[in-house]
Amino acid sequence: MSDDAKLRELRAKIDALDEKLQGLIDRRARLALDVARVKHGSGENNFYRPEREAEVISKALARNAGPLDNETVARLFREIMSACLALQSRLKVAFLGPEGTFTQEAALKHFGHAAETVPLGAIDEVFREVESGNVRFGVVPVENSTEGVINYTLDMLLNTSLKICGEVELRIHHHLLGKGTEMKSARRVVSHAQSLAQCREWLDASLPGVERVAVSSNAEAARLAAEDPATLAIAGDSAARLYGLNVLAANIEDHPNNTTRFLVIGDIETKPSGNDKTSLLVSGKNVPGALSRLLAPLARNKINMTRIESRPTRQTVWEYVFFVDIDGHMKDKKLRKALAELEREAAFLKWLGSYPKAVL
Repeated sequence: MSDDAKLRELRAKIDALDEKLQGLIDRRARLALDVARVKHGSGENNFYRPEREAEVISKALARNAGPLDNETVARLFREIMSACLALQSRLKVAFLGPEGTFTQEAALKHFGHAAETVPLGAIDEVFREVESGNVRFGVVPVENSTEGVINYTLDMLLNTSLKICGEVELRIHHHLLGKGTEMKSARRVVSHAQSLAQCREWLDASLPGVERVAVSSNAEAARLAAEDPATLAIAGDSAARLYGLNVLAANIEDHPNNTTRFLVIGDIETKPSGNDKTSLLVSGKNVPGALSRLLAPLARNKINMTRIESRPTRQTVWEYVFFVDIDGHMKDKKLRKALAELEREAAFLKWLGSYPKAVL
């Protein structure tokens, strides 16, 4: 058989599979509409269930035998679920904007491209839009693997009634973007302060002496670079596409595993998914050994603590509250026992939410 004949045969098999795939996706979409009708009949108006989506993706990854990698499989299933959910009720999700930021990328990674993403100018605005009910969920950055926590997000969690419903981990790749095709005519490099910090070594080596200017977001940096050939921006792929910029140097971040964690906030309590994380706010009584007493119930009950950060309460001088992440869900018997013991030791304890861990 000739190569042309082999190709025709293979393409015919692909076409046949495509037809079957489309039919199966159509069937899944109709079942999603049936789910919506059942929920409408019971008076439920929340069609997005984080624990259910986490379960679907976990099962897909467990089945994956290649050749597609897990990240690709997760993305495909996320988009199928996003499109089916949009048939039931299209989600409005606020994010720290403007368009083209890594926070928007995180929102789309978590909710899929069928969700309506709403850019807002500040983290507190994202919280307010969700609290008011104008949007269903919000996505805000909380920490970066090289630059640490975003304190303003932690401060907002201290006073909000919203719950953490999920988390997103996004590998951050910074590119040097420009209107032209060369770096040598650059007079300044603009980006968010954290992005400038994450690319400091590369800038020192490749653009010594070029002015660095911090702006409100990477997307804003890309907009400025699109208006001025002498201005280069550090931003990601989305901003490059949005503002029609050339990638003059790719992946210029100093640390190849540079990752930012984002939180999904909303007014729902997420049910257990089987692979969950719980976030708390806690402060100790003003006695010697207060912190060790707070952590002791977790150790006694073999609860794994994955993160602890302190922030001033802003109510009393030198008074601090601790943000704690632990493995498990609030409904887990072992975790409930540990938190009951912790509450007896704490001066203040606030449950911020239990939610599925980021898968990829």
